[in-house]
Amino acid sequence: MKKWLFRIGLVVLAVYVGLLLAVPRLSPRPEGLGVNNGQLKSCPGTPNCVSTQSTSDNAYEKRQAIALQTGETPEAAMQKLVAIVEKMPRTIIIEQKPDYLYVEFRTFAMRYIDDVEFYVDAQQNVIHYRSASRLGRSDLGVNGKRMDEIVATYNEQ
Repeated sequence: MKKWLFRIGLVVLAVYVGLLLAVPRLSPRPEGLGVNNGQLKSCPGTPNCVSTQSTSDNAYEKRQAIALQTGETPEAAMQKLVAIVEKMPRTIIIEQKPDYLYVEFRTFAMRYIDDVEFYVDAQQNVIHYRSASRLGRSDLGVNGKRMDEIVATYNEQ
């Protein structure tokens, strides 16, 4: 009887782990990504998204745009961003245009997907960004920390 219960327990555990690992892969890309009239998609109002174009009063969500360095062209800024992102683990560049970059990041343990967008605004000489988790409500600060790291690396170069 104990062997039988143990085997059932193993099967249930295997199914549970399989579902946990499959759910992030089944989540579709969000609609409405990209630049629309100079704006990236708004954050959904949950604590798993940061944006430089946020109109929210939420301190976690609202971030400062990255200022282009003196004499830096938008093309050079995009090249620098791509080089930074390509060195980061579990990263896939989905779309790259002269003024726009869309990247998927996967979290380490559960492989949840975070959608990250950059928009080089040549008029204002800044780079706007938005980073959001696809699933859930909280990301335990992962998106904010990642973007802080990218901004710091960008400004160091």
